[in-house]
Amino acid sequence: MTIIRSRFSLIFFLLVSLLLHAPFAAAAEPPKLDGANTAWMLTSSVLVLFMTLPGLALFYGGLVRAKNVLSVLMQCFAITCVVTLAWVFFVYSIAFGDGGASNAWYGGFAKSFMSGIEFKTLKGTIPETVFAMFQLTFAIITPALVLGAYAERVKFSGMLMFSLLWLILVYAPIAHWVWGDGWLAKMGIMDFAGGTVVHLNAGIAALVCATVLGKRRGFPETPMPPHNLTMTVAGACMLWVGWFGFNAGSALAADGAAGMAMLVTHIGAATGAFAWMVCEWVRYGKPSVLGIVTGMVAGLGTITPASGFVGPLGALAIGAAAGVACFFATNYMKRVLNVDDSLDVFPVHGVGGALGTTLTGVFAAAYFGGVGYPEKVTMGDQVLVQLTGVLAVAAWSGVVTWILLKVSDVVAGMRVQPEEETEGLDTVLHNETGYNL
Repeated sequence: MTIIRSRFSLIFFLLVSLLLHAPFAAAAEPPKLDGANTAWMLTSSVLVLFMTLPGLALFYGGLVRAKNVLSVLMQCFAITCVVTLAWVFFVYSIAFGDGGASNAWYGGFAKSFMSGIEFKTLKGTIPETVFAMFQLTFAIITPALVLGAYAERVKFSGMLMFSLLWLILVYAPIAHWVWGDGWLAKMGIMDFAGGTVVHLNAGIAALVCATVLGKRRGFPETPMPPHNLTMTVAGACMLWVGWFGFNAGSALAADGAAGMAMLVTHIGAATGAFAWMVCEWVRYGKPSVLGIVTGMVAGLGTITPASGFVGPLGALAIGAAAGVACFFATNYMKRVLNVDDSLDVFPVHGVGGALGTTLTGVFAAAYFGGVGYPEKVTMGDQVLVQLTGVLAVAAWSGVVTWILLKVSDVVAGMRVQPEEETEGLDTVLHNETGYNL
């Protein structure tokens, strides 16, 4: 009897101890600052900003004619300034704030003017200041990509107004849908670093801009070759290096996901460039410098959504698909449809973003060396989610971009006069010239 009572007392004591300990065990530990993650994200933020200034500015600047080179550089700089100010005012809040009941669609205005973000405020294991800065660099480069579609014919004032409205009403909501715990995120879309948010979004906007604003004078009869391919190649090299921050930084940590993202980013870029070069060599008899750097950008844009989800095998397949698909899309746009997307934004970024987002659903499978799917999700299920995201982003970007172009044209004017276009935007809009030889 004494033994039974002793055992009962021991069991009772253990149960009471577990019950008393349970609340403490269930309570999650508060996040702590991780120095390594923070250092990597500071570096990534610099790399992504480097992609726009000077990377994209030089890449685009070399592709236009000499009389318009300064206008492109000016547009990249001005967009950087305008987007930064709007980001601080309220756009960061729309993209990454907690919108309450409307959280699936937009983030609200609770974080306007960076409200609540202090020295010690964390986002996961990094300071929220670093997170906000990193995401700002994405918000800068996306409307800057769009300007390649209407280069050499747009008013500076109209460009500024359109870019600002587009950031607020197109980029920020879509960023929230995918990365801010919005409805596409809840659906389970895989977009690691911006296949939908950046590349498809910018590509669709570029197609609408090129269609609504019309062709440059003389297109396609008058040759309009790049004025400085050396500048373009220098910018392309900067984009390649900066893209490691773009994709590997999207892990928000210095970990295995970042390492794999960096590796597959490089593989995708190299494979896309090589595939484009081969296509051009076979079709036209000679590979071009312009072709290989464009193929590189196509490979980078296409691997972007997949970078944190696929392995090297998937990167090879996606990079090869990017080089071939974007090569033929570019030729089809120019030679068959005669759409004057000046710097091929839609066939490279739009087609690449859609292709990469869709193929992520395939090559994320563990069979191909990817991270695999959530429990009870099949490849078919994931591809369907990816396609839903592609269609939703394309529809929103296309419709709202068209409306914003019309509004900007009425308020500020979008297209320069024909004689001004002939003279060149550097002189007409900025009273300067890129070269004084």
